[in-house]
Amino acid sequence: MKICVAGAYGAFGLKHLDALKNIDGVEVTSIMGPTKEKIEALAAERGINHFSTTLEECIKRSDVEAVILSTPTQMHADQAIACMEAGKHVLIEIPMADTLEDSARVVKKHRETGLTCMAGQVRRFNPSHQWIKNKIDAGELKLQQMDAQTYFFRRTNTNAKGEPRSWTDHLLWHHACHTVDLFQYQTGGKVVQAYGLQGPLHPELEIAMDMSIGLKAEDGAICTLSLSFNNDGPFGTFFRYICDNGTFIARYDDLFDGNNNQIDLSNVAVSNNGIELIDREFISAISEGRTPNACVTDVISAMETLDKIERSIS
Repeated sequence: MKICVAGAYGAFGLKHLDALKNIDGVEVTSIMGPTKEKIEALAAERGINHFSTTLEECIKRSDVEAVILSTPTQMHADQAIACMEAGKHVLIEIPMADTLEDSARVVKKHRETGLTCMAGQVRRFNPSHQWIKNKIDAGELKLQQMDAQTYFFRRTNTNAKGEPRSWTDHLLWHHACHTVDLFQYQTGGKVVQAYGLQGPLHPELEIAMDMSIGLKAEDGAICTLSLSFNNDGPFGTFFRYICDNGTFIARYDDLFDGNNNQIDLSNVAVSNNGIELIDREFISAISEGRTPNACVTDVISAMETLDKIERSIS
């Protein structure tokens, strides 16, 4: 499988490059980044033959079969559509778009082309959440409430590496997207009630810096999600699963019970790296000609919920 990584020297582009090294039968044949000096240096460092500052050049190449988009959110929809129009399979880092309209355009092009188009809903693949999903599917657990906290300290426009960002991030369409999709995935149905509250807007970025979201699933389970760019303390996303048969706390790729005893996840998947697992699913789905977990036709329901939340707070 010959792959192009777009946005390769960003925080998550580098995570994908590292993950792909661990997967047999994969070659990164092209990388893209907006600054020639940086992308050329990365290509030399990683031994990648082709680099470019434009996605258009990369997807014209015959030695690119699939593309991983780790580019700014606002570019995702148009770039994903361009990839599919060029005959390339595409994995779009979360979120697939920052509006329901653009998400629907991506799904439409996927259906027209029949190419693999997968959204980067990595929480589905983290071993901690996979362990919960397996227990739910086996009938051993039923989710009563998911309590999630997504906290960062980003009062300036910086990325996950602490570097200046050329685009504006969003608590709802990016960070809440993780939890909204995961909640629907774990409960097995669409959200039937959704609302949002937001705090004051940033004076320059014009985005909410704090947000609270409430969800209710078809089976009656509820979700409470708190998000902040104002949190001066430990950052990341933390999940508490309150179930009929135990309470569990997920911290990225680790899982603990309600008494803070760590749960062994070594047999859940071939890796404990969620990014690697999502890349493996993307590549396997292409090779096997099947629909991947987190296909855009499935994830669109989370985007519909995000749209409903946005309309509730506007």
